[in-house]
Amino acid sequence: MIRPGLNLLITLDAILTEGSVAKAARRLHLSPSAMSRALARLRDTMGDPLLVRAGRGLVATPRAVELREQVSQLVQQAEAVLRPLSDVDLSQLTRTFTLRSSEGFAENFGAELIQRAHTQAPGVRLNFMIKADKDSQLLRDGEVDVETGVVTSTMSPELRTQALFRDRFIGVMRADHPALVRLQQNKKAGNIKISLARYLDSQHIGISRKGLVSGPVDSALQELNRTRHISTIVAGFSTALALARSTDLIASVPERHTGNLRDGMYSFTLPFTVPEISVALIWHPRMQADPAHRWLRELVLATCSKS
Repeated sequence: MIRPGLNLLITLDAILTEGSVAKAARRLHLSPSAMSRALARLRDTMGDPLLVRAGRGLVATPRAVELREQVSQLVQQAEAVLRPLSDVDLSQLTRTFTLRSSEGFAENFGAELIQRAHTQAPGVRLNFMIKADKDSQLLRDGEVDVETGVVTSTMSPELRTQALFRDRFIGVMRADHPALVRLQQNKKAGNIKISLARYLDSQHIGISRKGLVSGPVDSALQELNRTRHISTIVAGFSTALALARSTDLIASVPERHTGNLRDGMYSFTLPFTVPEISVALIWHPRMQADPAHRWLRELVLATCSKS
């Protein structure tokens, strides 16, 4: 009876991922002939050719395509089981971590996060990636180490989360906005309050990655049977604030997410109630026990807690 071992599973993962005997051999530091023998053993064991000739290259069989993700997860889980659980030597750690977040997170927390990482682990590099959607496939594939975002009921149930901070929506306008100037003529800036009527009389910037007209702010206004006039829609917070800085438009954005981006602008409490949002750190459970990954998670949490 053939008893396949972990090495054969690792070989299968390399072949299915690379789709090439030569590339799989280089990945595992084997000779092409050794990889060819391993492929022959896999074919005998599994009763499937896995890769077949198509012109000058190879293509995966339906069985190989079906197994690709499952085999990858099995190998990652096996490596996590066999990896010794020990504290990582941060002074010797050489690793690149990719953080996927919505627009505004890197601008507001990135500088502090990079400084802390460099101080503790000089060999670590942090890459920031814009979160264009809520698909968690990049976490599963290992292309992204952690994400930040609002946890929803549609999020994949196997993902792990850690609350970072709560945030609230505020209004932002340029410091010399005509509405603000008129109010300042009779009142001190510290006592100025933007009324609901004045807020609704202004023109607004909508923020939606998908170009949707309605968002959390509009839902809150609908509870009052009121609507605001949205003159334009942009994909992210920093773009909205850039427009508000140079026009008479008002942007309504999360307060903590945009702290540094609002320098020199006038921020005010919205004259109606919008539910707070809870921003969380999100990662795949296969990285749960990894000491370096645990250090990264603690670093992000500490940075967001301080800011």
